[in-house]
Amino acid sequence: MNQHTTRWPLPKHDYWSTPFAESLLRHLDLRSGLRILDVASGHGIPAFYLAEQVGPTGEVLAIDVSAGQVARARAIQGSQLPWLRFECTDMRSLPPNLPTFDRVTGNLSVMFFRPNRHETVQGLVERLRPGGQLVLTFPSYGTFDSLWQRVDQSMIQQGLAHQRTQFQTYLNERPSAQEGRGWLEALDIERIEAIEYPLEIPTGPGHEFLYHPLLRGGFLDDVYECFEDPSLADRFMADIAQDVTRFTPLIAQRCVLSGWKRTPDADRTG
Repeated sequence: MNQHTTRWPLPKHDYWSTPFAESLLRHLDLRSGLRILDVASGHGIPAFYLAEQVGPTGEVLAIDVSAGQVARARAIQGSQLPWLRFECTDMRSLPPNLPTFDRVTGNLSVMFFRPNRHETVQGLVERLRPGGQLVLTFPSYGTFDSLWQRVDQSMIQQGLAHQRTQFQTYLNERPSAQEGRGWLEALDIERIEAIEYPLEIPTGPGHEFLYHPLLRGGFLDDVYECFEDPSLADRFMADIAQDVTRFTPLIAQRCVLSGWKRTPDADRTG
């Protein structure tokens, strides 16, 4: 990785995307001149950093399905880093004329691969040149398990059978590190790594928990959506929020999934 002082560091104030991006960079073989496809790029973490590291002899194409996120990233970029492009594209159905890349990255991307995760990963691998590297990060199975156990216990105690069925369906959709490894093994990727790094998310009781910026609008909403009655959901979650000492610390598992596409020479030599 280039060691010069960066003008586009990972932002310190982003307590979710940045720690996952740091995990991604720990495994990414990054140098100047590379062509990178960054999927689910959001507003540019880590696309700006990647672009600065590959330099003007390289290229970064950052794609996101959200037009708002792409517009925000372009506004941040302005006229800088002209070898970095942000485009509104769905990574689950990449255009057939897209070229191949030396690296394919996706920070906090796997949760958006649904409903066909394996097919999406296969599509990304197809856009990777032989000898290229794929690196994805996601919160894997085990993330916030202490909270989910507390929610499950309360649903049992309150006789919320239908809501619990919905909740279990959500939990069962969370990919594990081992499942991610299986995707790459099925695609004949080599030098596979599926490594998890714990990340503690501090929170207090009541309003601080219910409106935590890393929980509301994401993980907690999955519980609310199990309820057809919003007022019942509010009461249920208010009770949970007064009991944070039973499920804190909240630990997220940052999973990094990395592998390399085989080259024809490697195939011939076995």
